[in-house]
Amino acid sequence: MNQTRLSSTASTAPALASELRQALAGLDLGGAPPLTDHQIDQLLAYVAMLGQWGKTYNLTAVRDPVEMLSLHLLDSLVVRAPLWRHLQGQPAALLDVGSGGGLPGVVLAITMPQLEVVCVDAVAKKAAFVRQVAAELRLSNLKAEHSRVEDLKPKPWQVITSRAFASLHDFVVLTQDLLAPQGVWMAMKGKHPGDEITALPEGVSVFHVEQLQVPGLEAERCLVWMRPQQG
Repeated sequence: MNQTRLSSTASTAPALASELRQALAGLDLGGAPPLTDHQIDQLLAYVAMLGQWGKTYNLTAVRDPVEMLSLHLLDSLVVRAPLWRHLQGQPAALLDVGSGGGLPGVVLAITMPQLEVVCVDAVAKKAAFVRQVAAELRLSNLKAEHSRVEDLKPKPWQVITSRAFASLHDFVVLTQDLLAPQGVWMAMKGKHPGDEITALPEGVSVFHVEQLQVPGLEAERCLVWMRPQQG
């Protein structure tokens, strides 16, 4: 993938749109269709909402729109291709645990409309923000739950994901009763979490660790794919 350097001086909406389109041109699509102009507009509107509500709702420590673009938006967008390949473009129910301001759940709901996305967070303001995003951007496939994940009612989610939520051990233990048969965990991590993988409970299998490259970021990123062991 092309490492597009995001300009730190861009501040206007047209400039942000140009930065985003340039970065998107270097992303692996994984067989997914390119994003439409409407989806790009929704992503930019989401970044604007993060900026508008971020301080009041304590959504993110990042305030600069360009930094949001790379550290949050693109950081979440890079998982679209691996997820599309896994699902082969088919509809699925996805649970985003500890979603905060909706990362990656909101981004995936915008860019993969065949998904039914539920973002869950223990902080009421953060869940309220995601509901506001769903309403303003008219995302009928996006919902938010204010709850601790262990208190959620059982539902068979085909994919359960998290971004900086907890250790892999705690992530799978807290959500194992929510996973659908044949479902998978998709954990977003920085460096390869070898120690966390070693500490996983029995009955959980890591079937792939996928390296990711985020345009404009030098930091390491990877996806850890897990599922219950069969038999």
